[in-house]
Amino acid sequence: MSGQILGFVIVGSIGFLIDAGVLTALSAGLAWSPFLARFVSFPVAVLGTWALNRRFVFGSLASSRSQVAREYSRYLGVQSIGAATNMVVYSLVLLAFPGLERWPVIALAFGSLAGLFVNFAGARLWVFSSRPGR
Repeated sequence: MSGQILGFVIVGSIGFLIDAGVLTALSAGLAWSPFLARFVSFPVAVLGTWALNRRFVFGSLASSRSQVAREYSRYLGVQSIGAATNMVVYSLVLLAFPGLERWPVIALAFGSLAGLFVNFAGARLWVFSSRPGR
């Protein structure tokens, strides 16, 4: 399992780079609103991390088009819950420690860590589970 966690973290880092790259290209390069650009960059990053995780981290067994679509929709759902968890923890840390507003990256680290655990647990136990009847 430690190898899966490491792989998941590496793929998550790649996902961050995808997200940041698309966000920057749309907001700085094409002058999109950063909020609108985020609605594009997040799903693109999720698609990239799903493909990498299914191939290199969890070794997905899904093969039919419907199985793959179901797997991706579950992954997107888990990632959305992880993103919400990240934001809640980030906000709670900033509210609990107002002095951290000067260094929001500290709150971001706590939020990211919480989101990482939610995303990994969901991916391992629900999305890429090898249990029969998935």
